[in-house]
Amino acid sequence: MATQKASAKVDPITLDIIENALKNARFEMDGVVVRISLSPVIREQHDEFPMICNERGQMIVGQFGSYIPAIVEQFQGDINEGDIFVWNDPYACKGSISHNNDWCVMMPIFHEGVLVGFSSIFGHMVDTGGTVPGSMPANARTIWEEGIRVPPVRIYDKGVLNKGVLDIMLNNTRTPDMNRADLMALIAGCRTASTRVRELCARFGRETYMTACDMLLERTREAMREVIRKYIPEEPVSFTDYVDDDGLGNGPFKMTLTISRRGDIAVFDWTGTDDQAEGPINFHIHEGLCKLFFGVYMIMSFDPSVLFNEGFYDLFEIVLPEGSLLNPRFPAALSNRLNTHTRFFDCQAGALGKFVPQLSMAAGYGTSPHFIFSGTDGNGKYFQLMELLFGGVPGRPKGDGFDGHAWWPLFSATPIEYIENYYPVLVESYKPIRDSGGPGLHRGGAGIEKVYRLLEAGSVSIHDDREVVPPWGINGGLHGGTSSKLVLKAGAGEPTRIPSKIDNLKVGPGDRIIYRTAGSGGWGDPLLRDPAIVARDVRYGLVSARQADEGYGVKLTADNQPDLEATRHLRKLRMEERGEAPPFDFGYTPPERKQAAE
Repeated sequence: MATQKASAKVDPITLDIIENALKNARFEMDGVVVRISLSPVIREQHDEFPMICNERGQMIVGQFGSYIPAIVEQFQGDINEGDIFVWNDPYACKGSISHNNDWCVMMPIFHEGVLVGFSSIFGHMVDTGGTVPGSMPANARTIWEEGIRVPPVRIYDKGVLNKGVLDIMLNNTRTPDMNRADLMALIAGCRTASTRVRELCARFGRETYMTACDMLLERTREAMREVIRKYIPEEPVSFTDYVDDDGLGNGPFKMTLTISRRGDIAVFDWTGTDDQAEGPINFHIHEGLCKLFFGVYMIMSFDPSVLFNEGFYDLFEIVLPEGSLLNPRFPAALSNRLNTHTRFFDCQAGALGKFVPQLSMAAGYGTSPHFIFSGTDGNGKYFQLMELLFGGVPGRPKGDGFDGHAWWPLFSATPIEYIENYYPVLVESYKPIRDSGGPGLHRGGAGIEKVYRLLEAGSVSIHDDREVVPPWGINGGLHGGTSSKLVLKAGAGEPTRIPSKIDNLKVGPGDRIIYRTAGSGGWGDPLLRDPAIVARDVRYGLVSARQADEGYGVKLTADNQPDLEATRHLRKLRMEERGEAPPFDFGYTPPERKQAAE
């Protein structure tokens, strides 16, 4: 069972108050972190993930979980009030964090000397050493090239700072001031949660609080049991998607997921996924985190009213073949694992879409695009800008996908004013890419084009994907547009295409980087989309007149209004020619299918 049964129950009103107090404390952790941090990645883009757990290390509220018991086990129960732990080595914590840039902080919470829970946050540091600024080398072959690796250690021992640990961590980064501020922000967030949990224990009583936590876990477990029985098929359903490449010229890499149900147990089996890559796209995922990723997707897709916590842990069975892209052997490189991580969700959407297509969604931009610009300015000061870019969020049953939006709901774009104020960069344009959202009854979200004009000499690193394999459409929806990157040298007439994964591209003052992210797939038959909405998208610059005709069967007047009679006639012909709308539109033929055809 996911929980320990409580001998007494908490009344519904008290349970509701404790639940919402914990939710608020989790968001207060976010607020504290972004106010104290200095790096744009955490302060502006919110790349940090907090959680609050019970005394057994089970997440009650948050976004990630399951890793705390493994950390506590390493210290053989030697956990004291005032201790705070930190680590960033994925291999030393069983994949609780998945690359060296994520620094994780954990704090035990005591009430009157009794352990009542844990608070924890991890956040992305802009640099942890290694061979390139940003610590995510596109050509890394081992984790040794990706920066400092810190196993779980005490950074505070019974309330006393371990300055030696802090000094070692900050001595191995190009951005020590930012990293120090961001690390202390994570610690402050954990302390905030500790204060709120102790207040709840004082208000309601420690036993009542701990019983309420168990009841919240059990409630989620029972809700997930119903979701599993309703939406997970007993017969296995498989789906395959691809990562373009690993940055070293290898690829595409196949990811295959098979979903089935055995009684109340949902089985997620990655057998058939390609072996680990030579380059740094491997995703070393903790089995517990894998369960939570599946769980949050199912909650958000099928019943968003369910509290996301670890209560359903024992209802999921995970198969991660050793030596594969999702369970690589040490010392495989991991720094650009988000190319694989986000395809994880696309595979889940595709597999569930075969069983409950009316509730699933298409594929999105499928990565976490990075732009890193570093160098020394005219005053001799080192600078290092790192920005996460976004793309098209897929069409879904409820409506169109979001244009230029993050996969992670709480992420936000770095304000252009912030970039231009603190770094030698001008952002000349920032706009959605026309026709990058796949046509559908509900259009896929558009990718974005961002043009950076660089004001100092330096080097640029870029990490992206979906340049080769487009995001697929579902339920008759069509695939979305792919990504691309270009450099326009100062004084040059035409831009030059550059790879989606590249490090240390030398740039000079006046050079421009044109960064285009992928769109997303459409949901549902585009020939059923309201012609007035298609015409509106044309006027907004999201869809071209040609795409309106070819993708949606919509004829327009000279002023981009729908010609309804011509549209009805065209759509009738298109439907007769096409027949039934296909369940998926991939826009890509994988190598194994090409070989079979030959």
